[in-house]
Amino acid sequence: MTLELTGQSIIGYKSGSGSGEKLEGLNPATGENLKPLYYAATNEEVNEAASLAASAFESFSRLSPSKRAEFLRQIAANIEALGDVLTERASAETGLPVARIQGESARTCGQLRLFADLVSEGSWVDARIDRAMPERKPLPRPDIRSMLRPVGPVVVFCASNFPLAFSVAGGDTASAFAAGCTVIVKAHHAHPGTAEMVGQAVRNAAKQLELPDGVFSLLYGSGTGVGVALVKHPLIKAGGFTGSRSGGRALFDAASSRPEPIPFYAEMSSVNPVFILPEAMSERTAQIAQGLHGSVTLGAGQFCTKPGLVFVESTPKASEFASVLGGLMATTPEFTMLTPGIRSSYEKGVSSRVSSAAVATVARKEVDCGPGKATAGTALFETNAESYLGNSELSEEVFGPSTLLIKYSGREQMLHLARTLEGHLTATVHGTDNDMATAADLIAILEDKVGRIVFNGYPTGVEVCHAMVHGGPYPATTDGRSTSVGTRAIFRFTRQICYQNSPDNALPDELKAANPLGIWRLVDGELSKAS
Repeated sequence: MTLELTGQSIIGYKSGSGSGEKLEGLNPATGENLKPLYYAATNEEVNEAASLAASAFESFSRLSPSKRAEFLRQIAANIEALGDVLTERASAETGLPVARIQGESARTCGQLRLFADLVSEGSWVDARIDRAMPERKPLPRPDIRSMLRPVGPVVVFCASNFPLAFSVAGGDTASAFAAGCTVIVKAHHAHPGTAEMVGQAVRNAAKQLELPDGVFSLLYGSGTGVGVALVKHPLIKAGGFTGSRSGGRALFDAASSRPEPIPFYAEMSSVNPVFILPEAMSERTAQIAQGLHGSVTLGAGQFCTKPGLVFVESTPKASEFASVLGGLMATTPEFTMLTPGIRSSYEKGVSSRVSSAAVATVARKEVDCGPGKATAGTALFETNAESYLGNSELSEEVFGPSTLLIKYSGREQMLHLARTLEGHLTATVHGTDNDMATAADLIAILEDKVGRIVFNGYPTGVEVCHAMVHGGPYPATTDGRSTSVGTRAIFRFTRQICYQNSPDNALPDELKAANPLGIWRLVDGELSKAS
């Protein structure tokens, strides 16, 4: 299909004024500027989008579950209808291969439909009913009923490294819509055209279903300008973000310092430690090296789940492992990173490790990069436990195709290293049955450090399903009790509401005596679908 890009923000059912600061997309592989020019939203447009979102919330939040599910499915259908036009623009703006964009598009649409199914079934609202006990002594019990309801208008920030799955119609937007919240998306400067295409798909879905004006808006502009203005706007009630620690923390602080603080769910930096236990190292040296290489370099190492620290016991097998992994890294073709800025930050992190006396460079592929381009090579480093513990910079994220091996001496030092870890999204443990039989203490430590523990696998590749947890203790996220992937993500954008001695006809359908929606409810402490 054909689609005209306007370069304007989407403010409810109308376009922006085109009077704000100019910005332009860039092809990081060629350095070519991409048309059209985009215009940042003005302060007036931020206010208008927020006002429309608040007004639309009054009716959208009370739509039937079936209508909200239909909206989510229509968004997915509209995105799929964009076909190659979307794929080609997203690939041009990010340098990501077409196959990756196609896979991400499928994931995005599958995610939207997963939330549609969740909403259609309806039991996610956690309806609870404790019926009145008028004869109870010494005091009667009133009728108490409670459930989850949407929190209000939500602002969502697009991620640089996922132009579809963590952007305009990604997980944050899907889960917010599913909960019944209206959404304002702040586009990412790295893929403005992709954002507009998907934004038009969302707006068109709202129009097709005759939803209220303001259910969705898409605004362009900087994080420090438009982004902070949205987070601080008194009509916004929650936010979702995926990106850097500095950016996420700044927005979180803005959300927390408001006269009315709001929840702000930021997924930030994570180094995703990998522990390779001795017997697994001895038996699967080359196999683990190959798998780890694939995980470190997947997507040019630009995944929030990339393994950035690898802990191995100092043995001859560990040296062999480093040699095999180093050989794989040294022969890996160069990558196009998402933006010149990300490439610059990566090179700065790599250069810092190259110049460190405490770190040995096992493999480094240097790449000349022309103006506006974002080409980079792989890097593998090695250090010992003492040097790692004595230099806090070695535990920091280097976003790109690089990782650091840390050699430890014995079990107790391994456990000490695990205890010093910050919060991360994932941790990985490779071990045989014999290794795992003595790894309970390591697993117990990691349970307090991460949101997901991977056994004999690799952390890249986050399955979108009901059980997935994509979150972790700070600084992986600003709230380690939440997830941004999987159906539990819906709970971030809800709050609890309780009704005491309410007449039945004043209750929402989820709590009425007849259970007209046929959902699972906790009635007097027992799960039931009965009326």
